[in-house]
Amino acid sequence: MAWKSRTRSLQVFDTELSADTVEWCPLSPTHDILACGTYQLQKGTGEEDGTPSRTGRLYLFEFRREGSMSPPLTELQRIDTAAILDLKWCHVPVSGKAVLGMAAATGELQLYTLSDTQEGGRSLQPLSSLEVGAERLALSLDWSTGRLDSSDVRVVCSDSAGCISVLSLAEGALTALTQWKAHDFEAWISAFSYWDTQLVYSGGDDCKLKGWDLRVGPSSPTFISKRHSMGVCSIHSNPHREHIVATGSYDEQVLLWDGRNMRQPLSESPMGGGVWRLKWHPTNPHLLLAACMHNDFHILHCQQALDGAGGACPLVASYILHNSLAYGADWSRLSLEVPAACSASAAEPKEILIESGGHLRIQYESPTASFDTSLEDDAGRYIPEGIAPPATSSTAAPALNPDGDAPSVSCLLASCSFYDHMLHAWRWDWTPDEAGQETESC
Repeated sequence: MAWKSRTRSLQVFDTELSADTVEWCPLSPTHDILACGTYQLQKGTGEEDGTPSRTGRLYLFEFRREGSMSPPLTELQRIDTAAILDLKWCHVPVSGKAVLGMAAATGELQLYTLSDTQEGGRSLQPLSSLEVGAERLALSLDWSTGRLDSSDVRVVCSDSAGCISVLSLAEGALTALTQWKAHDFEAWISAFSYWDTQLVYSGGDDCKLKGWDLRVGPSSPTFISKRHSMGVCSIHSNPHREHIVATGSYDEQVLLWDGRNMRQPLSESPMGGGVWRLKWHPTNPHLLLAACMHNDFHILHCQQALDGAGGACPLVASYILHNSLAYGADWSRLSLEVPAACSASAAEPKEILIESGGHLRIQYESPTASFDTSLEDDAGRYIPEGIAPPATSSTAAPALNPDGDAPSVSCLLASCSFYDHMLHAWRWDWTPDEAGQETESC
């Protein structure tokens, strides 16, 4: 069966500082809550030792359904912090509240709870913090709760000294359980196996992917893979398929693995840019979101690879409107019931739809919260707002068959880019199309 794939930008927000991580809240009824973290390096001006300082800001947004004339993202809160390297929501409530974890440039893991305000809104409140090491940056974190298991809430954190730390969260306080030297240089990423949370994966700037069994201690890894040729910076365990792990690297490859055999990956997919973050879809076991640094954001369909067919995973969608390093990306669990319109309209003048053969380039002369800037097609021709660009030859989409219980997909996503300090909210619609195959992106 043929499928039509379409991405559509909903809103752009200027984060002022360089944006590098976004996370939608996975808990109901707060699927409409989005957190965004920023990282800004200040060049040691005015400091005696000339050491650069790293500052950041934590944003909290609420997404409101389409239909009103106002932008869908509403800023609820901003908190000035140390520079933020990673954000992750705990997948289960802690003492009845959503908890957001933050990896900070101060070497701290900081936790916030999402609370109701007296005015009827929502805000983040500090819960607990713990320094994983002095004179180092906390680089990533992951919760053990990826399969919505709340029996033992733990956090794994990696840092710039190459160490991995495992911490527990009990009665609102973080407690360090163990820490070990895992990599020769920066440990860019660490992650739990969601199916056996005694297993931890780590990746570092030494180009190594490693596995660890917490039951036997960290004296030696369960495996060391050098399959990636450059630093390993992204790892995500599939919460729907046991043993399946996705990894990404500066070598611009996404590798899928069966954790029972780490000698050879199930598949290798070239992405055209360093793969900084990977996120499995919250409900579909075959969809994988990739933030590809110099080459935008892409959605891979991994069913054939996971079923043993091998080969690269085909791309079913791309979001190409960022102008800088693609760092942060995440899926929302919020339901989008009404399909997106397939053509530009007067009611939505800032929507530009184009087939995959003619990518748009947006030039942000002065970043604002809208697309009120110049638009060009690949030939450099200006495209007025609200007018669809000339049709190009359609690119055949792969003949894939999503799960039988989900023949069409409508997803809300968020992504952010670094030097242009931009946060984008966008949607992806993937629907049956008996007439032919077509991919549209904007």
